[in-house]
Amino acid sequence: MRKGERATSLWRLEGYGDTLRAADRSAATQRAYLTDAETFVRWASARGTTSPDDVTKKDLRDYMVFMTARGDERTSIIRRRASLRSYFSWLVERGHLAVSPAARLLAPRPAHQLPKIVVREQLENLLDDDWGEDEWATLDRAVCEVLYGAGLRVSELCGLDLASIDFAQGLLRVLGKGRKERIVPLHRRGLEALRLWIEDARDEVLRVDSPPNALFLNRRANRLGPRDVRRILDHRVARGHVHPHALRHTYATHLVEGGADLRVVQELLGHESLTTTQIYTHVSKSRLQKVHRQTHPRG
Repeated sequence: MRKGERATSLWRLEGYGDTLRAADRSAATQRAYLTDAETFVRWASARGTTSPDDVTKKDLRDYMVFMTARGDERTSIIRRRASLRSYFSWLVERGHLAVSPAARLLAPRPAHQLPKIVVREQLENLLDDDWGEDEWATLDRAVCEVLYGAGLRVSELCGLDLASIDFAQGLLRVLGKGRKERIVPLHRRGLEALRLWIEDARDEVLRVDSPPNALFLNRRANRLGPRDVRRILDHRVARGHVHPHALRHTYATHLVEGGADLRVVQELLGHESLTTTQIYTHVSKSRLQKVHRQTHPRG
């Protein structure tokens, strides 16, 4: 074994990666946790730290400071802290480490920023414009109608199968975070867009090696991915940029503004805690205040 390989093996990242893959977590979470651990190992190795036994709480605090100083988002730093706590806990559980230096590691508190929503003009441009009638225009419209019409996360939308749709009752069966399933209603125009995609366009892009159950396919005839969704919105929005998650925020905000019960909105969004959903009441108040300031003579 070469010196570099031996040094890398001391961190046991391969074993940690195997454990992540065996756990019942999303593929994105697995990749993020392993990547975060690998990034820390490279940083620590550059400082002369050769194994997990040499890592102290001060090292981890220095790493937090390093990420903050280079301008990383607080949400990213918080996630990496969680990744490191998971990694060092795994080392302790496997008997490779006596105690975890990350056990009580603090991270910056997340900023309470209101979610960005799509302004009415952009939403109308997106959903009401004539995009054409080819198979890709049909796909794009169905994707956007479902993102806004059902308030799905992008990963949830990409994970939809043909069997996820109940046209008779107007419902979608969605697999959310933690592989928890929920049932979400979809409006008539969304169902029509889906039916048009399935009946008139999907077979046109389907190939022999395409995933047979996937609802949405990309231009390589594979299951649609998050980057494909981003490209769809970038291509279709007439003015300005719209992030896919902004359509979910807009969906939730419009429900709250329309008088929907907050616990119903929580269930529709698949939120674990009602506290997460309550932010949309603040969004509504913020919008009302903005409109008041812009339109009232003494605003």
